[in-house]
Amino acid sequence: MSVLNNLEPERVFYYFEEICKIPHGSYNLQKISDFLVQFAKDHNLEWYQDAYLNVIINKVASPGYESEPVIMIQGHMDMVAVQDKESTLDLQKQGLILQKDDSYIWAEHTSLGGDDGIAVAYALAILESDTIKHPPIQAIFTTNEEVGMDGAIGLDPALLRGSRMLNIDSEEEGILTVGCAGGTKILSHLPVQRETLDDSGLCYEIAVGGLQG
Repeated sequence: MSVLNNLEPERVFYYFEEICKIPHGSYNLQKISDFLVQFAKDHNLEWYQDAYLNVIINKVASPGYESEPVIMIQGHMDMVAVQDKESTLDLQKQGLILQKDDSYIWAEHTSLGGDDGIAVAYALAILESDTIKHPPIQAIFTTNEEVGMDGAIGLDPALLRGSRMLNIDSEEEGILTVGCAGGTKILSHLPVQRETLDDSGLCYEIAVGGLQG
């Protein structure tokens, strides 16, 4: 796709590292949302921030591409913020400690937030570029996807300008998902009785899988 032909990978990872400096676990998104607004202001781009802290940034088309359809780029700004017993970070207030080698990047004793920080980083790298030839772009950053897609549910669809969207949120490199059945939140209550087993007790693991969608 022409939008990505001249994308500089180092700018993607620059913005990913900037994002990792900001605490952005689910329900802790004011700072990352404001960071995106400030990015738009710094680059003279049209922006919108709603009560759910969703952020939309619009960029006009490159010369010669004005009549092309709008392309929407979407990702979510929250991450699953977890840490192991060795971590001393306060993930509500502190950013991640990144480590990297020639092949990988990871966070020290915490989750990395590649889901979906990489989408935010890609979008920012595209939005800042002056060399990529592109149609009108609308970047849509939603909130609290990891805990029920709250931001996407609250987003006003009247703000959306395009009919084509790239959702940058998948698990396998080189794999494209071209459709989705959607999602729902289900709360269940299963009463149980617990008892302590001695060394002779048998333990079982129950797994549910192979479902439809």
